[in-house]
Amino acid sequence: MRDRRRCIAMRLRRVHRLAATCAASGLLFGTAACGSGSGSARAGDPNTLEVWTRSDPESAQTYDRVFAAFTKKTGIKIDYQPVMNFDQQLQSRASVKDLPDVMINDTALMGSYQAQGLLKPITPASISGHDEITAKSWSSTAGLDGRHYGIPYSRQAMTLFVRKDWREKLGLPQPKTWQDTLALAKAFATRDPDGDGKKDTYGMVVPGSAQNGYVAWWGASYLWQGGVRILRKEGSGYRPAMDSAAALRTVTWMKKNLFCGDNGVIQPSALTSVTANTTNFQDGNAGMYLTGPYNISTFDKALGKDKYEVLPAPSGPAGNNDVLADGENIYFGAKTGKAKQEQTLAAFLVSPEGQELAMTGDHQPVVRIPVNSTLDAAKVRDDPRWSVVQTAYETASVQFPNAPDFAPIKQDTADALNAIFTYCGSDVRSGLKELNDTLAGDLKDQELLK
Repeated sequence: MRDRRRCIAMRLRRVHRLAATCAASGLLFGTAACGSGSGSARAGDPNTLEVWTRSDPESAQTYDRVFAAFTKKTGIKIDYQPVMNFDQQLQSRASVKDLPDVMINDTALMGSYQAQGLLKPITPASISGHDEITAKSWSSTAGLDGRHYGIPYSRQAMTLFVRKDWREKLGLPQPKTWQDTLALAKAFATRDPDGDGKKDTYGMVVPGSAQNGYVAWWGASYLWQGGVRILRKEGSGYRPAMDSAAALRTVTWMKKNLFCGDNGVIQPSALTSVTANTTNFQDGNAGMYLTGPYNISTFDKALGKDKYEVLPAPSGPAGNNDVLADGENIYFGAKTGKAKQEQTLAAFLVSPEGQELAMTGDHQPVVRIPVNSTLDAAKVRDDPRWSVVQTAYETASVQFPNAPDFAPIKQDTADALNAIFTYCGSDVRSGLKELNDTLAGDLKDQELLK
């Protein structure tokens, strides 16, 4: 009965999201042809671009430096607005057909923005320096129609952060496989690695909440390493793939060994944790964290560089150590005017100068792995740990599909995984079958189900 209620709730959420998307699309119908229609002072100034980024105050200070350098170089002014609740405010502006000129946000959102008519198509050749961006990065900006709707700006891949001092104290090797990782996590949880005589440490940190799709984001690397894909491309569309034998094997392993054991492998709050409150690693009571490289500067300040190491993810049963790759694109709001200024800004942001500014400084970097292929992250930062991240992105990473609207797919996957991991007595096979049916509905809503 509990599983049936969960299935019904997931379907209702999908229906509500579809209605909201259709409403937003209706508000935006004709935006690209009609312009913003705002009549604002900013819109009337051809030498000022309104730029939004999804940023907290720390990363916003890095953007301030970047935009100040751009204005000094070109004379084009930037009305910069760091926005945390980005999508909510974007929908509000879309409803009055007054989109920002330029937006910098996640690659996985491109399909959603395109479907709603929020984005202006882009010709890569119109961006100076476009040929210094790799084909792999450009591929993540192509829509279902083959046109590009974004410009690569920053990329990243997950790596494994490990308390080196704890590992060496316990005399254990760097983990190379899932079993190594599990053994190390159990040792961190049970063998008092911090030496305080208390059982107050955890093996690893997990942002396992369903909120905003976090558990799907974190868990994707395990899925890839288990030989799983959430969706599989089929002709001009997709099919869900979460009822496969590989998915059953992988999710069962995760549930049994990470979430439903009694060995303290993960922090007790894992299933309600998002990245903002998953601070056990930097607080010094957890030994591992599979996460993005943006945390390096934070962990250096909280722990010290000598206390932890950045490692490639261990290999899973599929024989690979693929991890989730994601990043940010530059998007142009779907309206007329200012094309030249927008292209000038994008060219600066992807240039060696712009990328280096965004990778360095006293605040959190907003470019992690540079999209400009002439740059090496480790050399720019004089920090060999970044070569681990760059190598992971270039040789062992898989991105979420960007062309469909992946937001509901990620959310439904997170809802299902969170429920499977929460109810330790539940049947994994039936939970994944329900998820697969829900994902098929998501794809059908987008007319992409094959």
